[in-house]
Amino acid sequence: MAGITLTQAETQLAAYIAAETKVLSGQAYEINGRRMTRANLAEIHQGMDYWDKKVKELSANSQGRGRAVNLSARW
Repeated sequence: MAGITLTQAETQLAAYIAAETKVLSGQAYEINGRRMTRANLAEIHQGMDYWDKKVKELSANSQGRGRAVNLSARW
């Protein structure tokens, strides 16, 4: 199975942000067949956190700023 692309992660993050906006305005929202309501705001926030981290990770990797490694020579 192929990894998640930056575009896919950005799309998912946008969906969760839209869901939060709808819920905060008192409406329900649906993502991937799951109906989100005001009672599910914590779940929406968890999804937003996950996809936000994934977008940042993939963005950093695509710009060559992956994990930093400190190397020191022992003389």
